[in-house]
Amino acid sequence: MSIRRILCIVAVVAVVASGCASSAAGPASTGTALVDIGAGVKGPATLRATVYATGLKHAAAFAFDSTGRLWVATADESDTGHDRVYLVPATGATPVTVITDLHTPLGILWYRDSLYVAAKSGVTAYGGFDGTRFTTRRAVVTLPSGVGEVNGIVLATDGRMLVGISAPCDHCVPASKYSGSIIAFRPNGRDLTVYASGIRAPVGLAFAPGTDDLYVTMNYRDDLGSRTPGDALAVVREGSQWGNPSCYGQGGRACRAVPSVTAHLDAHAAVSGVAIATGSLAAATGADAFVAEWSFGKVQRVALTGTAAGTVSPLLTGIANPVALAVTPRGALLVGDWSSGKIYEVAPT
Repeated sequence: MSIRRILCIVAVVAVVASGCASSAAGPASTGTALVDIGAGVKGPATLRATVYATGLKHAAAFAFDSTGRLWVATADESDTGHDRVYLVPATGATPVTVITDLHTPLGILWYRDSLYVAAKSGVTAYGGFDGTRFTTRRAVVTLPSGVGEVNGIVLATDGRMLVGISAPCDHCVPASKYSGSIIAFRPNGRDLTVYASGIRAPVGLAFAPGTDDLYVTMNYRDDLGSRTPGDALAVVREGSQWGNPSCYGQGGRACRAVPSVTAHLDAHAAVSGVAIATGSLAAATGADAFVAEWSFGKVQRVALTGTAAGTVSPLLTGIANPVALAVTPRGALLVGDWSSGKIYEVAPT
């Protein structure tokens, strides 16, 4: 399945030149007025946007290595087996192709001296980077065929890795226990378990720094039209069950035992990457989570107070189809535009 299909499948689609769009109403939101902050991006006047890198069309995931260099995985609109991972040595540098012939890599993570890539069939670790290529490759987790799209990957404080896996269907009950779940495993692939279940599409995963609060972006069912309360950002605890397909955040009897979400975002927004503000960025924006909405071309800000419900407001617009988000070691927000191949850096003025 293509990355465009992954994202379009969660939107009520209108045919437009750039891909998916939705006329569904968004959540009630508040916030300061957005102004031109550079590079064609609109945001709060306290931020400045510049172009960090170009030539990375279909950017789907970011990771930083131990030296602070950016790595980018790209996932094309059709799964031809030719997706890639690039290294961006420095701001403004030409991206360097390092890994080729991948199938829809939607999550990458550096751990010690290896790059873990979450893609169609599971998770693979690449090691022995010699400045040009990796010299070793090993399968860490191999998942059953048809399990669903393999999404973001993060490292938990207990040393396990967590990966989100979408259900392979819109509103059925998946056959595999790994479908529509977040899985956990050791970096060597052992102790594979289901961390949380009943999530139709857990796409972006990020821990709030210094905590065990795992923030996850969730895409809800496509068949609901205007009945959906909107895609969501939620804190997911180990052992939690989120009720897919019966519960989609609507409340009531079907959601009686389901945890509450942190925020409802726009309906059919194809929410993807999530990042948590740190350092100077947190000082400028507040203790916020940032969520990319592919369908609406904006990055939402969710004001966080612990794990309580957060207020939603637009942070950035003017980016065609944001997917990948990350906070740099210097405390700036990186946003990847899947359509144009530009990576934007947004930092306090």
